[in-house]
Amino acid sequence: MKELLIRSASGLVLAGVLLGCIFASPWAYAALLLFIVAVGTYEMSRLMKMDSAVGICIGEAFSLSAFVLAALVALQVIGQRWLLLELPLLMVPFLYALFSVKHDAKPIFTYLFASLTFLCLPSSLMLFMYRGDLFGSFAGPGLLVLVFCLMWANDVFAYLTGKLLGKHKLFPRISPGKTIEGSIGGLVFTMIAVTVFAHYADWLPHSAAIGMAFIAVVFGTLGDLCESMLKRQAGVKDSGKLIPGHGGILDRFDSVMFSVPFVFVFLLLL
Repeated sequence: MKELLIRSASGLVLAGVLLGCIFASPWAYAALLLFIVAVGTYEMSRLMKMDSAVGICIGEAFSLSAFVLAALVALQVIGQRWLLLELPLLMVPFLYALFSVKHDAKPIFTYLFASLTFLCLPSSLMLFMYRGDLFGSFAGPGLLVLVFCLMWANDVFAYLTGKLLGKHKLFPRISPGKTIEGSIGGLVFTMIAVTVFAHYADWLPHSAAIGMAFIAVVFGTLGDLCESMLKRQAGVKDSGKLIPGHGGILDRFDSVMFSVPFVFVFLLLL
């Protein structure tokens, strides 16, 4: 009971901070994302078993540089041509592996690539969702909040459906607690909920709402499984201890971070 109260209280505080920053301004949300990228990159080093302080510092510098550059473009402080500077950053893993004492490229590439794709890329894309020149009437805080709400709704409905009807394991090798019935229930009820929401939100067509829900839930679930895979391979229960009752940054944001690039492309093409 105590653990449930702690988890609920910290979850409410986290949601309040997140929503407050999203609605306050793109700059406030960018500051929060900078913190998420910094802490998440450190947690990623733990999952990848990086035992070199130099390697961890290089990973932090790599991730933060990539995010800050993309964030400044998203916030229209600098022009889009500055994104070309991201290309030299992609050479950093090669150079670090070349000059490292161990000359073992595998953990270095895994650590830096995972940080880039799991944290920097989706965090940057979320800032672009404020841009009306890219997303028209979809753009703004409401779009970002909707993405998070889709993930939260799926978590709740999947948990409840799994508890009531769950019999067949979805991916027992990685996450023994997830069931096929729970995943289907989460998807179906989330799509129903977003359809009702779209009925009252004149800026969100039903087709876009259903498409977003399907993509966010499916790839969000895959993101959760991917992070569970990394934790299982690292032999840890949680990626960190920052959020009481929830674990670390990666534990709380894995679904959103993994699904955002797919939602972004879907809306851009739509």
